[in-house]
Amino acid sequence: MVDLKSKIREIPDWPKPGINFKDITTLLQDKAAFKQAVDSLAQNFAGQQIDKVVGIDARGFLIAAPLAYQLQAGLAIVRKPGKLPFTTIEQEYTLEYASNILEMHDDAIAAGEKILLIDDLIATGGTAEATCDLIEKLGGQIVGAGFLIELSFLPGAQKLRDRGIPIISLIKYDHE
Repeated sequence: MVDLKSKIREIPDWPKPGINFKDITTLLQDKAAFKQAVDSLAQNFAGQQIDKVVGIDARGFLIAAPLAYQLQAGLAIVRKPGKLPFTTIEQEYTLEYASNILEMHDDAIAAGEKILLIDDLIATGGTAEATCDLIEKLGGQIVGAGFLIELSFLPGAQKLRDRGIPIISLIKYDHE
C-alpha cells in the first residue's frame, strides 16, 4: 500500500499568501499511487447504484473519469463559465480564495439519476455545494461524494454531511 499523503506536494503561499496548496500532480504521476487512489474510491462506492459520476473542473476530472469507468457509470462535468458548448445552467459559489460561477450542460443529468460527486479536494465546500445545487436543479439524486483530500479543519465536508451526503476522503489534513 502506498502512503497517498506522502505523494502530495505542498506549495506554500500559492496561489496567494497564506494558502498552503495541495498539489496532486505528484500523486497522479506515480502509477501505483494513482491506481490505489482510484481503486480505493471505487471500492468505497462499489455495489451502489450510480448512474453518473460528476467531476468538478478541472482536477476533479482526473479522478472522476477513471472512477466512472470502473463503476460502469456515465461521466458529467462541471466547468467554469464559457467552457461548455451547449446550453448550460449556472450556480455562483465562493471558495477558499475567490468567488466564481460553475456551469453544467442542462442535459447532463436526467431527473432521478443517482449521482456521485468527485473532486480532488474539499476545503470550505463552496465548489462542492454549488455542484450539488446544479445536480439537484437537474433532478439528480446525490448518493455520495468522494475526494482525494479533505481539509478537515475547514467546514466543507461537514456542509455536505449536513445535506445528508455521505463523504469519502482518502487523505485528511487536520491543520494548515
